[in-house]
Amino acid sequence: MLLTEQSLQNSSCQYLPPQNPAQKPLSTNQQLLPLTARVNDRDCLEIGGCDVSALVEQFGSPLYILDEYTLRSACRQYQEAFAQFYPGESQIIYASKAWNCLAVCAIVASEGFGCDVVSGGELYTALKAGIDPKHIYLHGNNKSRDELQLAIENGCTVIVDNHLELELLVDLAKTRSNAPPIQILLRLTPGIECHTHEYIRTGHLDSKFGFDPNQLNDVFSFLSQQSGIECIGLHAHIGSQIFERQPHQDLAGVLVDWWQKAVSYGLPIQVLNIGGGLGIRYTESDDPPTIEEWVKAACQAVVQACEAKGLPLPKLMAEPGRSLIASACVTAYTIGSRKVVPDIRTYIAVDGGMSDNPRPITYQSLYRAILANRMSEPFQETVTVAGKHCESGDIVIENISLPTTNPGDILVVLATGAYNYSMASNYNRLPRPAAILVHEGEASLILERETYEDLIRQDRLPARLMQNG
Repeated sequence: MLLTEQSLQNSSCQYLPPQNPAQKPLSTNQQLLPLTARVNDRDCLEIGGCDVSALVEQFGSPLYILDEYTLRSACRQYQEAFAQFYPGESQIIYASKAWNCLAVCAIVASEGFGCDVVSGGELYTALKAGIDPKHIYLHGNNKSRDELQLAIENGCTVIVDNHLELELLVDLAKTRSNAPPIQILLRLTPGIECHTHEYIRTGHLDSKFGFDPNQLNDVFSFLSQQSGIECIGLHAHIGSQIFERQPHQDLAGVLVDWWQKAVSYGLPIQVLNIGGGLGIRYTESDDPPTIEEWVKAACQAVVQACEAKGLPLPKLMAEPGRSLIASACVTAYTIGSRKVVPDIRTYIAVDGGMSDNPRPITYQSLYRAILANRMSEPFQETVTVAGKHCESGDIVIENISLPTTNPGDILVVLATGAYNYSMASNYNRLPRPAAILVHEGEASLILERETYEDLIRQDRLPARLMQNG
């Protein structure tokens, strides 16, 4: 479809990726829509060669639509940037808490990524997806003995968060006669602040995550006396949805200083893990660095810090999550009721909301949305998109410009690949949505829509409460 300048500026078309990009590939984290998004001759949104309105007809709504090409492009942009800017060995690990399911884990693994998991359930999924256990790293600030056992039995690496965990690992190591030492990384709290939401800052000193820097001497001394545990690396993570490059550059110096101290205790440190945190564009005003820019800044900072201390380059690891998958996915809803509050606002309601995307009510997160079945129609009104849950705070987007909507229109919320499905719930006993993977005109179901029967599958009704007849 030929898009005029007017239709681009005052319609849903303004959010499409550039139709004739420069030779340099578009950084996926800077796009509001997946890279394959276009408008077809029916004036409908297509992603991965599939008409979104037709997908809703086939699979229902709400519907998560994941574009395989965009996800793979993000993986390759990270891989290529590390190869270009880091002269040592590197390993990129997908922070799967962003969206952990079999299909996503399988895709990132096929692109050469490892997997960061934070629970037994995420670990089990990654293993079932076929990820090499040697490339799976178990995080968490309160890992259970069973979770640690599952990781160890499968040969995964544990990223240790606290003293209790160290003691549990020592006990577990004693039960493994003639087995090699349990490999661990230590998570440390670097005390670096980021200008992001309070709930997603994990690197400042007042955090539930990681060892305090003042504990380092005791921790390093303890580890130097253990034969069943081998500390091969250090880890730190300073937060997420970060647009600044300086915090990660500062982190490099802190990690290298800690590494030097660990070596003085005889620890065989080979790995530095700088975490993740690169932000994405959720709205037009967001301006994150490109994947390449972020990688370049982080890698150069590590190289410079090692040169300054006279240390060899470590194996460098990073853990992107949101910047890999958020922009590769959208959520399609069907519009229902409308309520006009004179001189105040107009509400339009969709068939999902806080149960499939809890980020607006939890973090006050901002999103953009488009009308998938009338892409080039001019914006004519400002509305507030409400979810269908019995909660006054269930607002998906407040005050957004759209064409005049009708019941049955398909509203698509952009950049919903991270922390939407993974944080979804059954609030009000709504079944969780289906998810599909689109690629070159083919749509594949990767998560089935829950049914009402699924909702009560784990319910148990005591016999004395059963109604007769």
